[in-house]
Amino acid sequence: ASSRSAVPSLSPAAPSAFTLARPLRPTLPAPAPRSASSTAAPTAAPTACAAPLRTPVRIGTRGSPLALAQAHETQKRLIEAFPELAADGAIEIKVIHSTGDMILDKALSEIGGKGLFTKEIDDAQLRGDVDIAVHSMKDVPTWLPDGIVLPCILPREDTRDVFISLKAASIEDLPPGSVVGSASLRRQSQILAKNPALKVVNFRGNVQSRLRKLNEGVVDATLLAYAGLARMDMLENATAVLSWEQMLPAVAQGAIGITCRKNDTPALDLVAALNHEPSKICVDCERAFLEALDGSCRTPIAGQAMIVGGKIKFRGLVARADGSEMIETAREGAVEDAVSIGKGAGEELRAKIGDDFFVVPEVGQKVL
Repeated sequence: ASSRSAVPSLSPAAPSAFTLARPLRPTLPAPAPRSASSTAAPTAAPTACAAPLRTPVRIGTRGSPLALAQAHETQKRLIEAFPELAADGAIEIKVIHSTGDMILDKALSEIGGKGLFTKEIDDAQLRGDVDIAVHSMKDVPTWLPDGIVLPCILPREDTRDVFISLKAASIEDLPPGSVVGSASLRRQSQILAKNPALKVVNFRGNVQSRLRKLNEGVVDATLLAYAGLARMDMLENATAVLSWEQMLPAVAQGAIGITCRKNDTPALDLVAALNHEPSKICVDCERAFLEALDGSCRTPIAGQAMIVGGKIKFRGLVARADGSEMIETAREGAVEDAVSIGKGAGEELRAKIGDDFFVVPEVGQKVL
């Protein structure tokens, strides 16, 4: 380790893209290896359930363009695995409005953290209003409500962050006093560690609204997940893709998870056919790290796992929100020990930080 000082609607349409008016874009590098390495054994081809499928299959999702893109991706994969689900009405996508989506004038750390994006969907699932739910895994708390399980992770997208600006080619190129918009304390802390002369403001809303604000000059730059832009065919907006060394991504970034009720055998059979085991192993490792640190949107924590050469390699860090201190760790070991590796890394960092380490100063509390 190293130290450095809900109202549902049926079958919404897939989202449309948004492009900056004046993108400043060098050629993007090729995508990095996925967290679930290509050297890992591929998931076996899905097979149809022995029993007749229960239809319609009701998919619960948030209503943002990215959430809808992920729900449609899940629908497509279900149809590929079970062709009978291509019939009209066999799959329904139900939008469930979360508190986190409706309260946009406060920082996530002020209104309860990540559970705000999942509670209403969890409640709908437990009531039986939806059969499965599709989530951005970095929004899912490390605890799940009684009766809900997470048996499926889809093949993971590139996990890196992207830098977006109309004025600079990189974080380092931004002049002192430049305003960077980010709702993520993880990103805020790493930005300020690189350049304390920048001003980081809380920047909420969906991808499209953040890009519009950037285009209108509300901020000079922002950071977003590569995966979200890729899933909406919006990578042309990226100015630069940031390596893990430049910006270590969030736990479970780039991963789509599918939950269902614990005893719902038909739903469990469906999602079992979609699970990508190497991606799930990496996500489970990262979430064990986060759980050991008791982390949430209120804490600047980053962690990434990758399967390389038959072993799992993990990197994690914790930081003060103002970027004044970061503590890092790296571990590797057998794939079957992924959860214990993540948990051990989290416990190691937990033992090194004081009770006040995650206290959030007034960094970016005004929401734009």
